[in-house]
Amino acid sequence: MAELFDLKETEERVVLIAVSTGDGDDSEASLKELAELVKTAGAVTVDKVIQNREKVHPGTYLGKGKIEEVKDLVWELDATGVVCDDELSPAQLKNLEAALDTKVMDRTMVILDIFASRAHTREGKIQVELAQLKYRAARLVGMRASLSRLGGGIGTRGPGEKKLEVDRRLIHERIGQLKAELEDVKRHREVTRQQREQGCAVSAAIVGYTNAGKSTLLNHLTDADILAEDKLFATLDPTTRSFTLPGDQQILLTDTVGFIRKLPHHLIEAFKSTLEEAKYSDIILHVVDCSNPQMDMQMHVVRETLKDLEIVDKTVVTVFNKTDRLRALVESGEAGPLAQLPRDFSADYQVRISAKTGEGLDELCGILEQIIRSRRVHLEKVYPYSQAGRIQTIRKYGQLLKEEYTEDGIAVEAYVPAELFGKLYAD
Repeated sequence: MAELFDLKETEERVVLIAVSTGDGDDSEASLKELAELVKTAGAVTVDKVIQNREKVHPGTYLGKGKIEEVKDLVWELDATGVVCDDELSPAQLKNLEAALDTKVMDRTMVILDIFASRAHTREGKIQVELAQLKYRAARLVGMRASLSRLGGGIGTRGPGEKKLEVDRRLIHERIGQLKAELEDVKRHREVTRQQREQGCAVSAAIVGYTNAGKSTLLNHLTDADILAEDKLFATLDPTTRSFTLPGDQQILLTDTVGFIRKLPHHLIEAFKSTLEEAKYSDIILHVVDCSNPQMDMQMHVVRETLKDLEIVDKTVVTVFNKTDRLRALVESGEAGPLAQLPRDFSADYQVRISAKTGEGLDELCGILEQIIRSRRVHLEKVYPYSQAGRIQTIRKYGQLLKEEYTEDGIAVEAYVPAELFGKLYAD
């Protein structure tokens, strides 16, 4: 009988390490999130180590004593590598790898790896490769030993992997080429956006911390059929869908990439063209997982990221999602009764929903209709029958409240976009 070989890819077993520099830095919660990222990337966390230091060691991230402890731990647990909870400098990566004699990764490498596996559109793939190359260009020397040791795993997936073994000059040429391609994509996006603006369509960008339920919300409202999993960064590529509100008003909803604490600078830069959808939208729908104990921190991260992207002066609706899960936590005693009343005093509107069950979506639609109406002008006019075509324009771009056929013509009462009011009112 022929011998069977297990061709299953070797499972990566990693030790997570972090440096806590103060009481308020929340290293444990950050490390817990890193464990979720590692799981999403396909590896298993075998242990977590936090070192308390005044500051991160500039040369090796950890102190000498802790390095020895981690080295022993890696050997005892048969780990295949370690993952640091911060972005390492090229020197830290090289030195730590030499000291531990194992594969060393950082938070940024894990996030880039997840993004590489999630990108499906041409734009998404370009953005991921650009971010990977920018990150790897400065770390080629340190990473070469790591990759030759294990020959794959986290940090090696995606379109950027074949560029690792070429020299830095070729990488920078490729970066220039990708930037030019992104500019081309950006121009196409701007044309599409201008067409929408000419169509007077109101747009809303759905933003939020990763895994807050943004895709589930868009799916429930528009049957968009986007992948919605209980995983970090389940969806990466932006999706825009038209949604007709109960009052027959149209709105464009765009799902954006999820935010996360310590979001790598390379990613913010690479994904700026995608995130510009939020910049040019009329409304920001900030989706929050109100069942998450880290809710306040996550809301802060989203607000700060929007500020970094110069997305300000927008009408913000904070959508507290997963109320069904929060209710279950309160009933079981895992969350206090006050948790049922989440608040965001920085938002213009707030609503509590469950995108999964549909609870609260009617109220959300009512808020959106209210915002759209506040941006429109009230129109009352009698049109002669020869101008009946204008009724179609009102129906398409505004909200038709009354349409009455009389001897003198068609009596209309409606809310219309301000930019169309003059044209529709003129004789």
